[in-house]
Amino acid sequence: MKNFHLAEVNIAKRLAPMDDPIMQDFVNNLDKINAIADSSEGFVWRLQDEDKDEAVSIFEDDTLVINMSVWKSLDALFKYTYNSGHIEVFKRKKEWFSKMKMMHMAFWYVPAGYEPTFHDAKARLDYLNKHGETPYAFRFKSKFTAEDSINYKPVL
Repeated sequence: MKNFHLAEVNIAKRLAPMDDPIMQDFVNNLDKINAIADSSEGFVWRLQDEDKDEAVSIFEDDTLVINMSVWKSLDALFKYTYNSGHIEVFKRKKEWFSKMKMMHMAFWYVPAGYEPTFHDAKARLDYLNKHGETPYAFRFKSKFTAEDSINYKPVL
């Protein structure tokens, strides 16, 4: 459906503060990764760093790194994640982030032009962790469509 885009959130728990030497390579790669996303086919929008302060109060954890973006399709996001220069940094995540017991990534459909909020992101992650993958909140494994999402009635 052309009137919808795919929103995504992913969170990661830092091993150290962002200014710690442990995090230096991650921080040094942020501009590169963001530039790859910005120039990727199907990219629509991403959360800017200066907008991330509000996330601490909503997620109640100042050790989280939070990323949100919007893509024209699940396929476009998949290509960026696994078939671009992003993968080089992605493969190194254990150097900077601890393993999370809960689901840390969620996708959902939004009307074209909508920018997801931290409240949206937390609600989708919480739903995914409570109910598993549904058209309301899912991951790459479940290839739900915008139409699936529109027709799904979440248990809230």
